[in-house]
Amino acid sequence: MFKRFFEKYETLMCILLIVLYIVINAFCVNSFGSNDYRSALINTAFSAVLIIIAVSLKRVSYYGLTKPQNTKKFLYFIPLVLIVSVNLWTGINISQTAAQILAHTLVMFNVGFAEEIIFRGFLFKMMEKDNVKTAVIVSSLTFGIGHIVNLFNGNELVPTLLQVCYATSIGYLFVVIFRKSKSLIPCIAAHALNNSLSVFIEKNTLSVYLIPVFLIVAPLLYAVYINKTVKEQKSPDERPNE
Repeated sequence: MFKRFFEKYETLMCILLIVLYIVINAFCVNSFGSNDYRSALINTAFSAVLIIIAVSLKRVSYYGLTKPQNTKKFLYFIPLVLIVSVNLWTGINISQTAAQILAHTLVMFNVGFAEEIIFRGFLFKMMEKDNVKTAVIVSSLTFGIGHIVNLFNGNELVPTLLQVCYATSIGYLFVVIFRKSKSLIPCIAAHALNNSLSVFIEKNTLSVYLIPVFLIVAPLLYAVYINKTVKEQKSPDERPNE
């Protein structure tokens, strides 16, 4: 019954999941912070719901929760390691307790998972059936623009706008990786690790302005490389109902 309902109102369900994620994330940040066990529990529960939905729809592989294809052609995703490492470039600031770091890591893992499965899995795959180019653009832009909510969490305007720009660039890269490799696993791992390492960031001019510029350019270059060198492969789960 749920499967038929979801397929009939797939666009509405995707929108509801995006809105629900934004509301839950904003609530956790404003009420508890990203290093609190309550935020970790709430985000873990939301990730579990997303997994249950994918399993109920029999779309686990369809949504990219499977191993990637042609890893050699993707340079074994080594460029993602460079992108992930940026939060350590300015030094390591350990100012929180072990419990806070653990809670932050769990929250960020779930944020990485949820954002990838929603924006690259649910939203992109839903739109891809009608127009691939539109799906790529919408998935990238909604992911990037969604970070504007950080203004309401107390972040400054210019850093937030830069975050919107590099999140859009990274979102585009992740869509390309998903399309070509049929897997979200590299994207989830990179996204979650990058977010988790943010707890150690030492804020200065380099981290606030120059690193965001790198995060705009580097993902685009890697995406261009992938588009030119990797052919899109068909998979057994190309149709959602299989």
